[in-house]
Amino acid sequence: MAAHRDHRRAIPGVDRLLARPWCRLLTGSHGREWVTDRLRAVLDEVRAGRLPLPPSDDGFAHLLQHEIARAETPSLQPAVNATGVILHTNLGRAPLAAEAREAMARAAGYGNVEFDLDTGGRGSRYVHCADLVSELTGAEAALVVNNCAGAVALALTAFAAGKGVAVSHGELVEIGGGFRIPEVVEAAGARLITVGTTNRTRLADYTRAIKAGEVAVILKVHRSNFSMTGFTEETGLDELVALGAETGVPVIHDLGSGLLADSAALGLPEEPGPAMSVAAGVDLVAFSGDKLLGGPQAGILAGTSAGVTRAKAHPLCRALRCDKVTLAGLEATLALYRDPGRAMRRIPVLRMIGAPVEELEGRAEALLERVAAQRTDRGVGPLAAEVSRGRSVVGGGTFPDARLATAVIEIDAGEAAERWMAALRAHDPPVVARSRQGRVLLDLRTIAPGEEGAVAAVLASLEGGAASECASPEELGASQRASSGEPAPSERASPETAGGEAV
Repeated sequence: MAAHRDHRRAIPGVDRLLARPWCRLLTGSHGREWVTDRLRAVLDEVRAGRLPLPPSDDGFAHLLQHEIARAETPSLQPAVNATGVILHTNLGRAPLAAEAREAMARAAGYGNVEFDLDTGGRGSRYVHCADLVSELTGAEAALVVNNCAGAVALALTAFAAGKGVAVSHGELVEIGGGFRIPEVVEAAGARLITVGTTNRTRLADYTRAIKAGEVAVILKVHRSNFSMTGFTEETGLDELVALGAETGVPVIHDLGSGLLADSAALGLPEEPGPAMSVAAGVDLVAFSGDKLLGGPQAGILAGTSAGVTRAKAHPLCRALRCDKVTLAGLEATLALYRDPGRAMRRIPVLRMIGAPVEELEGRAEALLERVAAQRTDRGVGPLAAEVSRGRSVVGGGTFPDARLATAVIEIDAGEAAERWMAALRAHDPPVVARSRQGRVLLDLRTIAPGEEGAVAAVLASLEGGAASECASPEELGASQRASSGEPAPSERASPETAGGEAV
């Protein structure tokens, strides 16, 4: 007990430390009140024995600098996706094209988001991107909101609040994050009317529901995140549109991922696109901007002028609207699709999907050579790693059956695999990989060109030739941040496994 009292008695007071020259410099650059709060946090940690007691007052400078660096580290950080899941939901889905990033940066200041430059009067944010969507899909009109679930909810609310929505039993899907189509219908203030069975739904099932006088909308949901085989049957979009025209019931298509590129050119199975829904004659089709389209998070409604006008006029539309930065990024992404070849080259998602496995193998071999050279320069033993073939997935609830041949760097880690994974995540920037049976796997398909340097740096920094001898995540993070005074970050979450981890 006496030793504990002596330890506490040796801790200097806040005012005494604030008077030190190094602390005055920090308060001058960061603000006295905020630095004082950080200093109190440090003293509390020392008092509790979670931080060592420095031998002198000046020794607190290092602890305070670490605390300030920790507090100033943004919670949202860029990361290297080495998982092989292209549309990785936990890592932000689609990485944006350079054109989109530049457009978003330009839009961050003042702009004509709701200002008509011709008349000098008030404009509408809903005009941005609308013409481009119509041009690319053939729709009469279009509307952009914050995400696809919001687009579906807006459409159902505008058309069917207080009324019935007919949906096939086989399309009552969960769209991710625990949200399900029945809940979206309920949230729209509509009543769910299921038709058919899980595996077989015919046109007659919809017809019976409509004749019962309860259906205000037919909702067709694309099963994009799973597949059904065997004894199955579903009603085609053309048939539903014809039935809707005959009975006066509007048809809304929840397409989910909005693929504007040619799936065959990407080496993928056939996938319905927004233009196909528009050509079929739906009133509205809803699709995402941040999945296969390759843009920022957004939900797009395209279809007839009457359908879009009705959705736009609903009060919920304002609650779901996009900000100027999102609109700028989406517009720049859509513009790339005017030249399909350019879109394939410039939009990262499409480029990753279409990358030949031979190209990825070459990049993987070059990366390992780079790591070997850096480890030699550091006097560190070789890494037990090799390049092998693997499988990537598209992810993001799309192409559930598609597997893309890829090149994977496999590192033999044994029982230390999780420690290796944590060390990768502790790097700046974090490198998010995956592990299997004691081997750490880094998939080159999702490592963007230009990110090899970050991957090489962390692999070269691991101490020891065998995984069991590598530095701990805390030691690695400390060595990497020593020059900047930054503390080692806490362990970050592992990548998603549900819905398509690469194999």
